[in-house]
Amino acid sequence: MQHACEGFMYCNNVFWATQKMIVGFSLSLCSLYPTVCLCLISARKFCNSPARFRVSEAVYVSVDSHGSDIWKLERVIQLLKDGAVGVIPTDTVYAIVCDLKEPRSIDRIYRIKDMDPKKPLSILCRSFQDIDTYTTGFPRGNSQGITNIFRAARQCFPGPYTFILPASKEMPKQCTNFGGGAESCAPRKSVGVRMPNDVICESILRELDGPLICTSVRRPADDDWLLDPAIILDTYGASEGKEGLDFVVDGGLRIADPSTVVDLTGAIPVLLRRGKGPVEDWMLPVEEASDSRVREMAASNPYAKL
Repeated sequence: MQHACEGFMYCNNVFWATQKMIVGFSLSLCSLYPTVCLCLISARKFCNSPARFRVSEAVYVSVDSHGSDIWKLERVIQLLKDGAVGVIPTDTVYAIVCDLKEPRSIDRIYRIKDMDPKKPLSILCRSFQDIDTYTTGFPRGNSQGITNIFRAARQCFPGPYTFILPASKEMPKQCTNFGGGAESCAPRKSVGVRMPNDVICESILRELDGPLICTSVRRPADDDWLLDPAIILDTYGASEGKEGLDFVVDGGLRIADPSTVVDLTGAIPVLLRRGKGPVEDWMLPVEEASDSRVREMAASNPYAKL
C-alpha cells in the first residue's frame, strides 16, 4: 500500500493509473487503512495544484474575458473591500490595484512593485460621478474657443485613455504625494483618471464603494509590460522575505498597448503618450506645442512615463 501511495505521487501517468486502482478499492481502503487513504488524498491535491500556488498564497481566479463566468469575481471583490492588493485586467494592460481609501494597501503597492516614491498612481473610476468627486472635473470650455473637454471626454470614456486632472480635496492625502506621506515626497495636485472599457474591470468596480488606486504591471528588470497573468504572479507573488500580491485575476493574455495619456491640467490638452486610444483633434501632441514652457512641463510630468 505504501508503494501505491508513492507511485501515486510520482508523475501524471502513474498518477492516473493508480487513481483507477484507488477508485475500485476506495471504500475498503478507507475503512481498513484510513491513514493510507489520507496519504492518497493529500497526494492528489499536491499533484493537481499549479506550481505557482506552492510559491505564493495569492488567490488566482481565471475569468472569461467576455464575462460569461463573472460570478467568480465575488471573492476578489471581497478581498478588495478587506484591503487586499492584487492584479486585474483593464482594456489595455494589467494593473496592480487596491481600494483608494486603504492607506496601508497603497503603501503595499509601492513595496510590492518596488516603485520609485516619485512615481504617481492613477485611479480606476466607476463613473463620471467618481471623477467629479476626486478631481475638480473636466475643463468646460469658454466663449474664446477653448474646447469643452467634458463633452469630448464623454466620447472617450469608457475607453483606453488616462486623463490627468487636478485632484480635489476628496483625494486621500497619501495619493496627493508621490509614494505616500513621507516628507521627501513631492506634492502632487493632479491625478490620472481611467474608466476602462473592460467587462471584468467594470464588473469589479461596479460592486465597490469607490475607485481603485492602480498602476500598470511591468517587469522590474527591463520595465517591459507584463501581459501574462501567470508570469505576473510568479514575478510579484510572495516569496521568502518578499511581500507579494493577494490575488490575480486572469482575464487572458493582453497586448503591449497601454492607455493614451492626456494632460488636462493646463489651458491646452497636451498629449503625453500615444497609446491604444485614438488621438483626437483636440489633443495637442507635446512635440507640436509652440510654447517651450508647455514642452518643458510635459517632459517633467511623471504621468508621461506611466
